[in-house]
Amino acid sequence: MKASSSPSLFRRVSRLALALGALASATVALGQFPAKLDDFAQSDLSSIGAPRIVIDDATVGGKSHLTHNVKDGVLTATGEIKPARGQPGFVSLVLPMAAPNEAADLSHFEGIVMRVKLTSGNLAVSANSTEVVNFDYHAAPITRAADGDFHEIKIPFASMKRAWSEQTKLNPATINSISLVVAGVQPGDFAYAIDEIGFY
Repeated sequence: MKASSSPSLFRRVSRLALALGALASATVALGQFPAKLDDFAQSDLSSIGAPRIVIDDATVGGKSHLTHNVKDGVLTATGEIKPARGQPGFVSLVLPMAAPNEAADLSHFEGIVMRVKLTSGNLAVSANSTEVVNFDYHAAPITRAADGDFHEIKIPFASMKRAWSEQTKLNPATINSISLVVAGVQPGDFAYAIDEIGFY
């Protein structure tokens, strides 16, 4: 039987882990994580050279989905929340910053800064800490402006909260990734655009 010409999932995950491991080592060597996480100049990789990852609710029976594209330095995302019965629906665009179970040290920053346009639905940003083991990461909602323009949003790490767990202080030295999350208990469409995300 002829072997498939596309790499297996194992190989892709292994390559991702190696690339992120090299990225984390380079970051440590430089002494601090860069302020710019993604300016969406590349269609498939963030500004730090990591692939963007989409995670949805399929594993819990949902059918939520997200489609995104990058053009002229802007990421545009559209999709639909379709939760399973009795479960919240969600879809997350993850921007990795370190290898799995490793962390980037953001303690020299105050928080997350991004330019965003939220057209429909809801949107939140989460800082995914290696200290959180139940996926209830520290997050903050993005408020939609009615003018349809991009707006710069600053989210202090100290203001980010967990949804259902005991409130703990976010440790910026333990961040593995940043996620853009849409969630809901009712079906609905969403659309947003990001032209830059980083730290201040």
